[in-house]
Amino acid sequence: MTVRELRLIGDPVLRTPCRPVTQFDDGLAALVTDLVDTVALPGRAGLAANQIGVSLAAFSYDVHGARGYVVNPRLVATDGEYDGEEACLSVPGVSAMRLRAEYARVEGVDALGRPVVVEGTGELARCLQHETDHLRGELYIDALTGERRRIALRQLRERGV
Repeated sequence: MTVRELRLIGDPVLRTPCRPVTQFDDGLAALVTDLVDTVALPGRAGLAANQIGVSLAAFSYDVHGARGYVVNPRLVATDGEYDGEEACLSVPGVSAMRLRAEYARVEGVDALGRPVVVEGTGELARCLQHETDHLRGELYIDALTGERRRIALRQLRERGV
C-alpha cells in the first residue's frame, strides 16, 4: 500500500489544469494504485492526481461503499441541488457549506482505456463534482460567495494560509 503525500493550498500544481492521460502503461497503473491507496485512509472521500503532485486527469473516490477511480473523467450530467458541508484534503481545517448538484454522472476510462461511468446522488455526486473541479485547477472554495466565502477565508487566515 502506497499512501502519497498531499499537496496543499498554495502549491501551483493545484491551480494548473491537468493533462489528459494518453499513455496507458505501468506508470498509469502505479498512479491509479497510489490514488486508490491514498484515498482509502479514514475520513477521505476523493482524491485528484494533482493533489499528489501529478498533473494528469485521474481521480479516485471512496464514498459510502462506492470505491473506484476514473481516468480522463468528464462531468457529463448533473441535476437538482444539494447544499451541504464541503471540505478538501488540500485545504486542511477549512470547511464550508457549498451548493452542488444532487445528481452527477462522470464518464471516462479505466487504466486500460476501457469506458467507465460513475454516477451518484448526494455525497457521491458532490465528490464527483469536487474531483473533476480539481482536475481543472479549481478548489471548492473558489465558487463560494457572500458570507460562505467570508467564513472560509477567515478559516484560511486563522490557519496561516
